[in-house]
Parts: sequence; C-alpha cells; structure tokens
Amino acid sequence: MSQESGTSPLLDLLRQHPRGALVTLKRDGRPQLSNVGYTYDEKSHTIRISVTDDRAKTRNLRRDPRASLYVSTPDLGAYLIAEGDAELTPVTTDPQDATADELVEVYRAISGEHPDWDEYRAAMVTDRRLVVRLRVTKVYGWGREAGGVSLALDE
Repeated sequence: MSQESGTSPLLDLLRQHPRGALVTLKRDGRPQLSNVGYTYDEKSHTIRISVTDDRAKTRNLRRDPRASLYVSTPDLGAYLIAEGDAELTPVTTDPQDATADELVEVYRAISGEHPDWDEYRAAMVTDRRLVVRLRVTKVYGWGREAGGVSLALDE
C-alpha cells in the first residue's frame, strides 16, 4: 500500500522516537550500522545526526552518501526505514562556528537544554564533531495502524 507524502501514521515513528540505527555502506558494499540519536524536520524531510569525524559512518558517508535510518517502536510492533543521500557539515573547529551552532540545535531537539553550553561547544571542537543531514526521499515500513507503507518524499 502506498500513501501520500506526510499523511502516514508511520511517519510518527520519525517524529516521536529520536533513536535509531544509521546504515551506511562499507567500501566492500556491506552495510555498517550505528546506533544514533537524531532529530527530524518534517518540512524539509531532513534527519540530522551529530557524529565524530573519525568514525566509520562518517568515512563511509564521505565516500558514498547513500544512507538509511531504521527506527522502531520499543516493542518492535512497528518500524520504518528512511532512505536518502547524506550531506556532511564541516567539522566544528571553533565553539562559535556554524557547525557548533547546528550541533546545539540538534542537541536541543533530542535532549533539551544543556547545563553548560560553553562547555558543550568546547567539547564539540575537541571531539571533532559535525552534523549529518540525511535528506529523506523514501520511507517504508510497517505499523499497526498503517499496515505496510511506502512513501516517496521527493518534492
């Protein structure tokens, strides 16, 4: 079954469950999975994830931007896979640069306020963090209310 973009209750998984498994492609083509926290912007169909520069997922995305995010309910009664191409911000090198600002936005969307934003920003520079922006073009999965669903989110 297919539904109009944005009308599926399955998309509630992206809106309500800020944790999932990011799937990238290794050099040999096999999947590499990483548990991640993320935020989803419904208007732009973009998932944002804070990552460190030296991790496998980051290296994989630099080589091949195709990625998927798997999200499920805690009881595994519903799931979705969001697919798209990832864009990587520059690595943050200054606590006040644009990447540090975006990392703050991602943190706030996932976890709320931090007790010391100056400390957080400095840690992002030390950790060599950046943001993955996964522009979702297709979502598919299964849910109790939605049944099997495939959505094309291309505009």
